[in-house]
Amino acid sequence: MVKKALQSILMPLIAIFISMIVGGIVILITAKQNPIYAYIALFSGAYGNLMNFATTLTNAIPLIITGLGVAIAFSSGLFNIGAEGQFWIGAIVATYLGYQIKGLPWYLHIPFIIVCAMIAGALWGGLVPGLAKVYTGAHEVITTMMMSYIAIYFSHYLLEGGPMMDKGTIPQSPLIQDSAKLSILVPNTQLSSGLFIAILAVVVVYILMYKTTIGYELRAVGFNMKAARYAGINVARKLVLAMGLSGAFAGLAGAVQIMGVQHRLYDSFTSGYGYTAIVVALLANNNPIGVVIAALFLAGLSTGAQEMQMQTNISGQLADVVVGLIIFFIAIEELYRVIMEKIKTRKSKLEPVGGQE
Repeated sequence: MVKKALQSILMPLIAIFISMIVGGIVILITAKQNPIYAYIALFSGAYGNLMNFATTLTNAIPLIITGLGVAIAFSSGLFNIGAEGQFWIGAIVATYLGYQIKGLPWYLHIPFIIVCAMIAGALWGGLVPGLAKVYTGAHEVITTMMMSYIAIYFSHYLLEGGPMMDKGTIPQSPLIQDSAKLSILVPNTQLSSGLFIAILAVVVVYILMYKTTIGYELRAVGFNMKAARYAGINVARKLVLAMGLSGAFAGLAGAVQIMGVQHRLYDSFTSGYGYTAIVVALLANNNPIGVVIAALFLAGLSTGAQEMQMQTNISGQLADVVVGLIIFFIAIEELYRVIMEKIKTRKSKLEPVGGQE
């Protein structure tokens, strides 16, 4: 078990290490500065003091929750790249319920928003992409991508002179009620009690995927769909469920971002959390604990890039370069694994039966 766990994190760690080296070479060639000093500034800006670490945690919260949703889909053999749209839908629902409902105490208002945002995300992820996958064979990459565009442009309609636009000329919604806001954990930062929601989500997903029959069946479908069907698992139902769960967590992330950080919906409030969550799930190898570590690392890159730019005058876009390189090297590892499996299969077919020539 320990050996298998170490093997699962080995290649992501190698991908990160090589990416950092290549990123250092890029710094050396383009900026003509010492990459070691640049990385020290980067990680100091991300984890160097309480304020910086609180900012990193703030950026990590939506990545953790959305990454968990993407990991559920990946573990079930589905490539949900539409978490961004599901994130937006959760944010839209949370914003509307946050400012429209008045008079509720926080202990009723916040849970109500969370449940509604998760249902909306689940329907957005499971109803169309999930059912289309099962009954028409439509690939989830296409359907989830299209649903993301619909969600984003629907938000534009709502905020650009639409029914959710606040009074004035700026495309934004009204502020949510105080009863819908999550409490701040560290003064003078945006780190909210959404951190506890993210931790709870990690525990729930871990128990669901590794300690329940449903989780076992979802992973079995992802490992071998034909074998799962032969074993009596209702594959169609599990595919829809996986997409629904994936969307639910993405919707939850959008709600937490509104209630804990933004407190209103802007025309372009998201920083691509739904897309970055794909990298989080890949780095974590779909493990819930790994999702936390990967999210903290990627959030740290984003937070520390600003400090690095101020201290060394190196563009903060270097963080995006490193993330892109990580995806590239993880993809190479997966390609290598597929090639090696095919070579082994071919060799086994060529070997004489019973050792006879």
